[in-house]
Amino acid sequence: MIPKPPFASSLTLEEEVAAFRRLQPTLARLWQPLTVGLDEPHTSVVVPSMTLDQRELLKLEGAGHYEERFLFLLIRLRNPRARVVYVTSQPVHPVILEYYLQMLAGVPASHARGRLTMLCAHDASPRSLTEKILERPRLIERIRCAIPDRERAYLTVFAGTPLERKLAVLLGIPLNGCDPDLRDLGTKSGSRKVFRAAGIDHPAGFEDLTSADDVSRALVELRRQRPGIRKAVVKLNESFSGEGNAIFRYPADPDAGATAAGLESLRFVAPDESVGPYFDKLGSMGGIVEEFIEAPVVRSPSAQLRSGPAGDVIPISTHDQILGGESGQVFLGCRFPADASYRERVMEAALRIGRVLADRGVVSRFGIDFLAWRGADLGPWQLAALEINLRMGGTTHPFLALRFLSDGALADDGTFRSQSGRVLCYRATDNLHSPRYRGLLPEDLIDIVTVNRLHYSDRTESGVLFHLIGALSQHGKLGLTAIGADQGEADRLYQRTLDVLEIETRYR
Repeated sequence: MIPKPPFASSLTLEEEVAAFRRLQPTLARLWQPLTVGLDEPHTSVVVPSMTLDQRELLKLEGAGHYEERFLFLLIRLRNPRARVVYVTSQPVHPVILEYYLQMLAGVPASHARGRLTMLCAHDASPRSLTEKILERPRLIERIRCAIPDRERAYLTVFAGTPLERKLAVLLGIPLNGCDPDLRDLGTKSGSRKVFRAAGIDHPAGFEDLTSADDVSRALVELRRQRPGIRKAVVKLNESFSGEGNAIFRYPADPDAGATAAGLESLRFVAPDESVGPYFDKLGSMGGIVEEFIEAPVVRSPSAQLRSGPAGDVIPISTHDQILGGESGQVFLGCRFPADASYRERVMEAALRIGRVLADRGVVSRFGIDFLAWRGADLGPWQLAALEINLRMGGTTHPFLALRFLSDGALADDGTFRSQSGRVLCYRATDNLHSPRYRGLLPEDLIDIVTVNRLHYSDRTESGVLFHLIGALSQHGKLGLTAIGADQGEADRLYQRTLDVLEIETRYR
């Protein structure tokens, strides 16, 4: 029997951690029904909090609306005995909610709606949602009251931090996410250590750097190890989407070293970044320096997996990431699945890394980014692991969208097959952005999509599903997943969507 949750003020840190440890075994009892899709009763409490370094999060326009990305987790409501409690900072527009519920295959929208509880903090401040919830004891009590059986409930989060651990303890339910004590394994420095433990190739470099002097020394030593190197990349440990990266170009003179003064020439991926604030953040969170691998043909595949309470590692998907920005470091979107010429190798390497994480106690969804490259002769692909994201990332929700719509599964060859047996592919983005989109209401988007027949069709098993709809009016920003029978059809649907939006907003 799970004890009644304590009040926050009654717990020391040691008591909180002990209570968390007592709750986590409950997740193991729920794990099999969750992963194999059994119609067992349970409650999923979804808190899509972007609990990341807030200085880095401020670089992401419309970050508050990223809480909507995980509305695809309403897929849980396909189980007629499941309940979902979904908490946000600001209310979700009713049209957005209806948009998702109407496309929940095989379940009447009214039936799903009756098992869904939407709650919000009514707080638009630029802080993490979990922090806002912890400030509101009455909201915590409302979440508790929406859980009929705490022995059959769990907390799903974007990332596991001490804040999410505290919330799990106050709710009296286990955390379906990485133990905060293990989150260092998912930093840039921690990733390199895990790659070494798994025996996976990764770029030459150095980790656990905390100062400009550390970076300078690392750059000098890297050139000594790699005499022909032209570029290196500096990465903040807890940055995301490439926004915490900086490119260093070595002087042409091979005898010239990288000095502290030379760091003034760093080219930051984030346009508003500068040397002083950047190294302040490096001092507080740490970072790495590693070789910037250059080749005539370069790709950025990734793999998504999840590890369970029993130490099992489950492959979920592979993607080819679409990167942009001046240095090609910014995550813009992805294609599923990854190219067949290296897809199997990517997943094999990811599973080896995943087993190391599972052996160390990680229970979480996670993604692993790789670099694939080859020469102008188009010889064999070379592969190196770049980083681990112990959280839901930019490639998590598009795959959830695919499952949400088609109720299919990953095949042995890394492709996705719907229940009808069709192979489905997609192209997705979080960064469809135009000043002309500003002022479009959710109702306007639904009108445009309906008139132009862009909706996903169960008959053809193709079409477009949108997300980040709440960011459209204020920020002119939108996300989408374009699904087709092959990558060509997915790309055509993606481009047609852009063309339709261009036409529909041309007079703005």
